[in-house]
Amino acid sequence: QVQLVESGGGSVQAGGSLRLSCTISGRTESTHPVGWFRQAPGKEREFVAAIRWSGSIPTYADSVKGRSAISRDTPKNTVYLEMNDLKPEDTAVYYCAASMDYWSGVTQAADYTYWGQGTQVTVSS
Repeated sequence: QVQLVESGGGSVQAGGSLRLSCTISGRTESTHPVGWFRQAPGKEREFVAAIRWSGSIPTYADSVKGRSAISRDTPKNTVYLEMNDLKPEDTAVYYCAASMDYWSGVTQAADYTYWGQGTQVTVSS
């Protein structure tokens, strides 16, 4: 079993920054993809960013590209999502997810097996 716990959410003003953390425990491989998704009220869950092994080239949604950075600290079993220049439309619950398949895609929710409980990000204008 794999457990993921997100932290670092909060309320910020537009233009501000946040760093979300996803701590992973249980039987998982450090080379398997970990992704971040978000879900705003009344909207479907959408892909934000993903990373495979530490140092690999990340994948970003167009909506956050250039404003966000995903990284992985393998010894700490933690994946970070740093978000800058936050906008009100970034307001959502942010979830991290872990894939059990090294070769899986990374942009679809169905690519992932385990999910965290989510952390709220609220951006005010």
